[in-house]
Amino acid sequence: MIFKSIIEKLLFYSIPAVLFSLIPLFLITGPFLSDLSISFISLLFLIYCIKTKNFSFFKNKYFYFFFIFWIYLIVNSLINNFNIDSLKISFFYFRYGVFVVAVVALLDFDEKFLKYFFYCIFICFIALILDGFYQYFNGENILGFKSVSQYRVSSFFNEELILGSYLSRLWPIFFGLSIFFFKKKEKLFLLFIIVFILSEVLIFLSGDRTAFFYLNLSAIFVILFSQKLLKLRLFTLISSILILIIISFINPNASQRVFNQTLDQMLPVSEEKEEKEEKERDEIYVFTKQHTHHYITAYRMFLDNKVMGVGIKNFRNFCHENKYEKSKLSCSTHPHNTYMQILAETGIIGLLFLLTIFFYFCKNMFKHTICKFRGKNYFNDFEICILSGVAIYLWPLAPTGNVFNNWLNITMIICLPLLISSLKSNKT
Repeated sequence: MIFKSIIEKLLFYSIPAVLFSLIPLFLITGPFLSDLSISFISLLFLIYCIKTKNFSFFKNKYFYFFFIFWIYLIVNSLINNFNIDSLKISFFYFRYGVFVVAVVALLDFDEKFLKYFFYCIFICFIALILDGFYQYFNGENILGFKSVSQYRVSSFFNEELILGSYLSRLWPIFFGLSIFFFKKKEKLFLLFIIVFILSEVLIFLSGDRTAFFYLNLSAIFVILFSQKLLKLRLFTLISSILILIIISFINPNASQRVFNQTLDQMLPVSEEKEEKEEKERDEIYVFTKQHTHHYITAYRMFLDNKVMGVGIKNFRNFCHENKYEKSKLSCSTHPHNTYMQILAETGIIGLLFLLTIFFYFCKNMFKHTICKFRGKNYFNDFEICILSGVAIYLWPLAPTGNVFNNWLNITMIICLPLLISSLKSNKT
C-alpha cells in the first residue's frame, strides 16, 4: 500500500487498523459494532483500490475460491425459494472476503497495529475473567447482570449465553499472539499463563459444552502439531483441569451441566413421568434429543433438495412441514451443525465448498506432520495456534451456531488474515 498524503494514510491505514484492533471489544457488545467495523474496513479498502486502480491484492487463490462461493450464494438465493433475508445475507457476504484481503494488505504495510489488537484481546480476557468469577461467586456481575441459571456464567453478555463461545474462539489467537510477542519476556509471560489457565476454567463455568469441547480440541491440536509448545500447553491444560476438579468437589453444580446433564440428554431415558412403567426407549441421541431431531429434519430437506438445498436461511421456513418434521422439537432457526446446515440450505454444491476447505486443511496438516517427523517446519508455532482456531470451525461433530450469523462469522474470519499474512512472510 502506498499513501500520497497524511490524510490518505489516516483514512486507509490508521482508521482501519484501529477498527480492527477494537474488534475483540466490539464482539462483547454484540454483532452490530463488530460487523460495522469489518464493513467499514472493507469499504475503505475498496475505495483505496478504486482510487489507486490497484486490484492486485485480490489476485490470490484464497480470494478466487471465496469469490466463486459468494457467486453461488447469490445464485442460490435468487432461484431457490427466494426470500429477501436470504438475498441480503448472500449479497453482503462479500464483505468478509474483502475484509480478509484488506487486513492482509494492512499487515503487509505495517504490522505494528497487531500488537494493539493483542492488547485489546488481553484486556477483554482480563475483564471477563474478573467479572465472570465475580458473577460465579456472587450471583450477579459488576453491572448487576444476574446469572440466568445456576449452571451458567454469562458476565457482560447478560442473557446471551455466549461467554464460553467468545473465550474459546478467541483463545487460539490470544495464545498464539502471546507466544509471538512475549514468550521471551518471562515475568510478563507468567501473567499471560495465569490468564490462559483462568480463562479455561471460566469457559467450563460458563456451562457452554461446545465451547469447552472446542477449547480442548484446540489444546490437543497444539500439543500434537507444535514444535515447542507441548510442555506449555500441557501445563496450562493440566493446571486448569486440577482447578476444575477442586471447584467441582467444592461445588458439584459446577460440573452438572457439562457432564451429568450431557450424559442424561444423550443416553436413553424413560417416557414422561406418568408413563414410567412403560418400556424405556432404545434411542440414543446425538448430543440431545432436540439436536438429533434438527439433524434428521435437515437431512430430510437435503434428500428432497439434493443439488441446491432449500435455500439460505430457509431451514426455519420449511422445518415445520410434515415431510421434514421429526417431532415438535425439529424446528429452529438453523439445525445447529455447520455441515448439516450447509447440506440442507445449499445442497451438495454448497457442501463441496466446505469439504474442499476441510480436505485442503487436512492435506496441509498431513504435510506438516511429515515435515515434523523429518525435523523440519511446514508451519511455525504461531501458525499452528491460529490453525487450531480454524480446526474448531471445521470440526464436523459438534453442535454449532448459525453458519450465516454475523457474530460467529467475525470470530472465525479474524483468524484468516493473521494466518495468511504469516504464511506470506515465511515464503518471502
